[in-house]
Amino acid sequence: MSTPSKRRLMRDFRRLQLDPPSGISGTPCAENIMIWNAVIFGPVDTPFEDGTFKLIMTFDETYPNKPPTVKFISEMFHPNVYANGELCLDILQNRWSPTYDVAAILTSIQSLLHDPNPNSPANAEAASLYRENRREYVRRVRETVEKSWV
Repeated sequence: MSTPSKRRLMRDFRRLQLDPPSGISGTPCAENIMIWNAVIFGPVDTPFEDGTFKLIMTFDETYPNKPPTVKFISEMFHPNVYANGELCLDILQNRWSPTYDVAAILTSIQSLLHDPNPNSPANAEAASLYRENRREYVRRVRETVEKSWV
Protein backbone atom coordinates (compact mmCIF):
# COMPACT_ATOMS: atom_id res chain seq x y z
CA MET A 1 0.00 0.00 0.00
CA SER A 2 1.37 3.37 -1.02
CA THR A 3 1.09 6.25 1.42
CA PRO A 4 2.43 9.81 1.16
CA SER A 5 5.24 8.90 3.57
CA LYS A 6 6.25 5.83 1.58
CA ARG A 7 6.15 7.73 -1.71
CA ARG A 8 8.35 10.43 -0.19
CA LEU A 9 10.82 7.82 1.06
CA MET A 10 11.00 6.31 -2.43
CA ARG A 11 11.82 9.78 -3.80
CA ASP A 12 14.45 10.25 -1.09
CA PHE A 13 15.98 6.89 -2.02
CA ARG A 14 16.03 7.67 -5.75
CA ARG A 15 17.65 11.04 -5.07
CA LEU A 16 20.26 9.39 -2.83
CA GLN A 17 21.08 6.87 -5.57
CA LEU A 18 21.25 9.42 -8.38
CA ASP A 19 23.27 12.06 -6.55
CA PRO A 20 24.89 10.50 -3.46
CA PRO A 21 26.60 12.98 -1.14
CA SER A 22 30.20 12.10 -0.33
CA GLY A 23 30.75 9.94 2.71
CA ILE A 24 27.20 8.78 3.39
CA SER A 25 24.89 6.05 2.21
CA GLY A 26 21.41 4.90 3.10
CA THR A 27 19.12 2.11 1.98
CA PRO A 28 15.65 1.07 3.05
CA CYS A 29 15.27 -2.45 4.40
CA ALA A 30 14.01 -4.83 1.71
CA GLU A 31 10.96 -5.80 3.74
CA ASN A 32 10.09 -2.36 5.16
CA ILE A 33 10.73 0.99 3.48
CA MET A 34 10.05 2.72 6.82
CA ILE A 35 13.32 1.38 8.28
CA TRP A 36 16.64 2.35 6.72
CA ASN A 37 20.19 1.25 7.29
CA ALA A 38 22.71 4.03 6.85
CA VAL A 39 26.47 4.43 6.95
CA ILE A 40 28.47 7.56 7.61
CA PHE A 41 32.16 7.57 6.90
CA GLY A 42 34.17 9.64 9.34
CA PRO A 43 35.01 13.04 7.84
CA VAL A 44 38.60 13.59 6.68
CA ASP A 45 40.82 15.66 8.97
CA THR A 46 38.77 14.81 12.06
CA PRO A 47 39.35 12.24 14.78
CA PHE A 48 36.54 10.23 13.13
CA GLU A 49 38.49 9.86 9.86
CA ASP A 50 38.59 6.25 8.56
CA GLY A 51 35.59 5.28 10.70
CA THR A 52 32.59 3.49 9.23
CA PHE A 53 29.62 4.23 11.44
CA LYS A 54 26.31 2.41 11.07
CA LEU A 55 22.96 3.96 11.87
CA ILE A 56 19.33 2.95 11.77
CA MET A 57 16.64 5.39 10.71
CA THR A 58 13.03 4.68 11.63
CA PHE A 59 10.27 6.59 9.88
CA ASP A 60 6.55 6.62 10.57
CA GLU A 61 3.53 7.85 8.64
CA THR A 62 4.10 11.43 9.88
CA TYR A 63 7.27 11.74 7.72
CA PRO A 64 8.16 14.23 6.23
CA ASN A 65 6.13 16.42 8.57
CA LYS A 66 7.98 14.92 11.55
CA PRO A 67 11.57 13.69 11.62
CA PRO A 68 12.60 10.05 11.78
CA THR A 69 14.22 8.46 14.80
CA VAL A 70 17.93 8.13 14.03
CA LYS A 71 20.32 6.07 16.10
CA PHE A 72 23.93 4.98 15.81
CA ILE A 73 24.23 1.22 16.06
CA SER A 74 28.02 1.51 15.95
CA GLU A 75 29.65 2.52 19.21
CA MET A 76 30.10 6.28 19.26
CA PHE A 77 32.00 8.62 21.58
CA HIS A 78 30.76 12.10 20.76
CA PRO A 79 29.43 15.07 22.77
CA ASN A 80 26.07 14.95 20.95
CA VAL A 81 25.42 11.20 20.96
CA TYR A 82 23.75 9.48 23.92
CA ALA A 83 25.04 6.16 25.26
CA ASN A 84 22.16 4.37 23.49
CA GLY A 85 23.21 5.85 20.12
CA GLU A 86 20.49 8.49 19.84
CA LEU A 87 21.53 11.95 18.71
CA CYS A 88 21.10 15.41 20.10
CA LEU A 89 20.77 17.26 16.80
CA ASP A 90 18.53 20.27 16.31
CA ILE A 91 17.19 19.25 12.89
CA LEU A 92 15.92 15.98 14.40
CA GLN A 93 14.09 17.90 17.11
CA ASN A 94 13.01 21.53 17.27
CA ARG A 95 14.54 22.63 13.93
CA TRP A 96 12.94 19.96 11.74
CA SER A 97 11.55 20.96 8.35
CA PRO A 98 9.70 18.77 5.82
CA THR A 99 12.18 20.02 3.22
CA TYR A 100 14.88 17.83 4.82
CA ASP A 101 15.32 14.47 3.17
CA VAL A 102 17.39 11.41 4.08
CA ALA A 103 20.50 12.84 2.39
CA ALA A 104 20.18 16.11 4.34
CA ILE A 105 19.77 14.23 7.63
CA LEU A 106 22.83 12.05 7.04
CA THR A 107 24.90 14.99 5.81
CA SER A 108 23.96 16.94 8.95
CA ILE A 109 25.04 14.03 11.15
CA GLN A 110 28.33 13.78 9.26
CA SER A 111 28.80 17.51 9.78
CA LEU A 112 28.12 17.07 13.51
CA LEU A 113 31.00 14.57 13.68
CA HIS A 114 33.21 17.26 12.19
CA ASP A 115 31.88 20.06 14.37
CA PRO A 116 30.40 18.89 17.70
CA ASN A 117 28.33 21.16 19.91
CA PRO A 118 29.69 20.65 23.45
CA ASN A 119 27.21 23.22 24.79
CA SER A 120 24.30 20.84 24.16
CA PRO A 121 25.79 17.59 25.39
CA ALA A 122 24.17 14.20 25.21
CA ASN A 123 27.41 12.70 26.51
CA ALA A 124 28.74 14.89 29.32
CA GLU A 125 32.09 13.05 29.49
CA ALA A 126 32.76 13.49 25.76
CA ALA A 127 31.73 17.16 25.92
CA SER A 128 33.99 17.80 28.90
CA LEU A 129 36.97 16.09 27.25
CA TYR A 130 36.29 17.94 23.99
CA ARG A 131 36.45 21.27 25.85
CA GLU A 132 39.17 20.53 28.41
CA ASN A 133 41.40 17.67 27.21
CA ARG A 134 41.32 17.44 23.43
CA ARG A 135 44.14 14.85 23.32
CA GLU A 136 42.15 12.39 25.49
CA TYR A 137 38.98 13.14 23.53
CA VAL A 138 40.76 12.29 20.26
CA ARG A 139 42.18 9.09 21.78
CA ARG A 140 38.70 7.95 22.85
CA VAL A 141 37.22 8.79 19.45
CA ARG A 142 40.02 6.86 17.70
CA GLU A 143 39.08 3.82 19.83
CA THR A 144 35.54 3.93 18.45
CA VAL A 145 36.92 4.38 14.93
CA GLU A 146 38.91 1.17 15.31
CA LYS A 147 35.88 -0.66 16.72
CA SER A 148 33.86 0.51 13.67
CA TRP A 149 36.05 -1.60 11.41
CA VAL A 150 34.90 -4.88 12.96
